[in-house]
Amino acid sequence: MVFDADKMRYQSMQYRRCGQSGLKLPAISLGLWHNFGDTTLIDTSRQLLQRAFELGITHFDLANNYGPPPGSAESNFGRIFREDFQPYRDELIISTKAGYTMWDGPYGDWGSRKYLIASLDQSLKRMGLEYVDIFYHHRPAPETPLRETMKALDHVVRQGKALYVGLSNYPAELARQAIEILDDLGTPCLIHQPKYSMFERAPEQGLLSMLQEKGVGCIPFSPLAGGQLTDRYLNGIPADSRAASGSRFLNPDQITEEKISQVRELNALAESRGQKLSQMALAWVLRHDAVTTVLIGASKTAQIEDAVGTLKNLHFTADELNTIDVILSRSK
Repeated sequence: MVFDADKMRYQSMQYRRCGQSGLKLPAISLGLWHNFGDTTLIDTSRQLLQRAFELGITHFDLANNYGPPPGSAESNFGRIFREDFQPYRDELIISTKAGYTMWDGPYGDWGSRKYLIASLDQSLKRMGLEYVDIFYHHRPAPETPLRETMKALDHVVRQGKALYVGLSNYPAELARQAIEILDDLGTPCLIHQPKYSMFERAPEQGLLSMLQEKGVGCIPFSPLAGGQLTDRYLNGIPADSRAASGSRFLNPDQITEEKISQVRELNALAESRGQKLSQMALAWVLRHDAVTTVLIGASKTAQIEDAVGTLKNLHFTADELNTIDVILSRSK
């Protein structure tokens, strides 16, 4: 059955200008880090993408190594794109990244020109695309000259294989240097993707202000701290939760009694705002002027619907922000 997207899909979403560029991104973007690999039913992945698009989410974020196994998220997305989204290509912002281990040998990791250009060629083939809208360097490469990595990003734009380029996981000073190199090359950095949430506030120590200064957009990932900032762990660790599954991204040691107490207090505040905790956590990230869009993951369409519902209340009073700071300060 042909996917016929809801004609009202742009009515409930907010779109924000990305830094000083002319590109607007939806306030909520969908990441394909989990639930799009070969361990997930293709129809489940399809439902998530379709529902996101019908709610106005036009930005889908991938990386070469997303799966499992690595590469499978791009391959599965490519199949769904070919079958469902081909008519909507010009309405989508599709991004991918390279920077983590992707293939064996010395050329399948980090940030060399060889690796980045080869990786993007592979990604385009897996997804069946002529170009991506955004191509990121996924993490700093300590043994590669920064200028070499940035020149590779500049090169793929000049080849027409990417429209924009971005950075991910770069600390503030290194990001500044990379942004300045890209400016010098004539391919401005569009956006930076850091880890940022109520439980991970490192970007507030100079990164966010620098991005504003340089006119670069920001798309935080893990805004719900791996599910900790949801109602999932209000009463401990459920047997079917990520923390109980042996995931390397969230282990039971992180769900302490202190953390559960904080989550309960934050949940009470969210309820007083008429929101779920997850919605308040997303709104809190979006409150910062440097943030363009927030990157969510989902295993159920209801989670995407909840995330978009966040946009009904993005305002915080000074008292609410102070209460959040007081709650979070107890973990220091």
